[in-house]
Amino acid sequence: MGQLFGTDGVRGVANKELTPDLAYRLGWAGAHVLAGESSHRPVILIGSDTRISCGMLESALIAGICSAGADVFVCGVIPTPGIAYLCRKYQCDAGVVISASHNSYEFNGIKFFSSSGYKLPDDVENKIELLIETYDQGEFDRPFGDGVGRRIEKKNASRDYAEHLKRRMGVDLSGMKIGLDCANGACAHIAPGLFSDLGADVVAIGIEPDGCNINDQCGSTHLERLRQMVRRESCDIGIAFDGDADRMLAVDENGSTVDGDVILAIIALDMKEQDELTEDTLVVTVMSNLGLDLMAKEHGIRLVKTKVGDRYVLEEMLKEGYALGGEQSGHIILIEHGTTGDGMLSALRLLRALSRSHGRLCDARQVMTVLPQVLKSSKVSNEVKYNIVGDADISAAIHKIEETLADKGRVLVRPSGTEPIIRVMIEGQDPEKISKMADQLTELINSRYGI
Repeated sequence: MGQLFGTDGVRGVANKELTPDLAYRLGWAGAHVLAGESSHRPVILIGSDTRISCGMLESALIAGICSAGADVFVCGVIPTPGIAYLCRKYQCDAGVVISASHNSYEFNGIKFFSSSGYKLPDDVENKIELLIETYDQGEFDRPFGDGVGRRIEKKNASRDYAEHLKRRMGVDLSGMKIGLDCANGACAHIAPGLFSDLGADVVAIGIEPDGCNINDQCGSTHLERLRQMVRRESCDIGIAFDGDADRMLAVDENGSTVDGDVILAIIALDMKEQDELTEDTLVVTVMSNLGLDLMAKEHGIRLVKTKVGDRYVLEEMLKEGYALGGEQSGHIILIEHGTTGDGMLSALRLLRALSRSHGRLCDARQVMTVLPQVLKSSKVSNEVKYNIVGDADISAAIHKIEETLADKGRVLVRPSGTEPIIRVMIEGQDPEKISKMADQLTELINSRYGI
């Protein structure tokens, strides 16, 4: 069996790569690993986004978990950070989210959370994979009679999560007009009411999920409709979530994009002023824009950089006790308030910073100058994507670009942890020049490994 877990759980095309059979085995093995030492009857929490395949995979997961002797609390459609929070509130032994985040609807994913609401470390995911191999060999006993687990509906789960957000990050939004794009995803039935309850005049798109339109030309990966709406409706700010609402991006009142790096810069400065930024340190990834480095240096903020992936940001934050971290993509972790990236919580924290400064987003964003950055991708098979950077010709091409850019830019080539693609990022002062470099590099990758 190949490696199942990527940087954000198990991902694949639903019913092709991520099959009900695999979901059943993941449920069975996950229940044994995460709740096997429990002195009481284990309980595992399940939630999902709005993809058409979620019902199929949820049924298989529940069957696997119940066959291992654990009960299942079923939350229905709910953002990923909602499951992370409710694991603790409901005192569950583990949580599971069925979602492929920002990916298109044909993909799906399964990711686990511990009883404390954190994503699993690599060694625990490895235990689950090894146990699945044991299952495939048929070396186990099944519980029977009253040892079989039960399915239990948690009908108030979304409300409990929304109330948590209000308590943790309440901010008076009276007088603000806010545009929301809920990506036809997991927060579509929560976000408009949440921001309205806090006093905002809300206009929203991406709130009519049909199973196949999640992230379809909407949400944090497709901001054009939100930009248009913000300008048309004269909104003060626009906020876009992804399919499982664990990340967010913003647009200012002029419709200009404000990415995760800039949002982190605004929040970090506000936290520093409020003496909330532990050791004046912000944790980011190697993908963060060089402009963030310049901002941090100017304002006495130390940057700590990790590998790409919010799990690695979180690991560094927990290890050193840092309060704020995140990614350019809009994953923002506020460790005092949550155990994972939370799009709605992050949006409220950004709005709190703007409220305290009595400023507009178009002004606040000026704290950081974003250097030109080109992102390209090449579609390759999952089987080879981790080996491509070691290819001699590709390594030579990367080295040549690095020599050309010198200390005025950089190049980063890496396999996606969630999709069968290689991502190419080049940063520099001349947008046209770095765009040509990125095209040449992706063409080389496509010619050798593209599918």
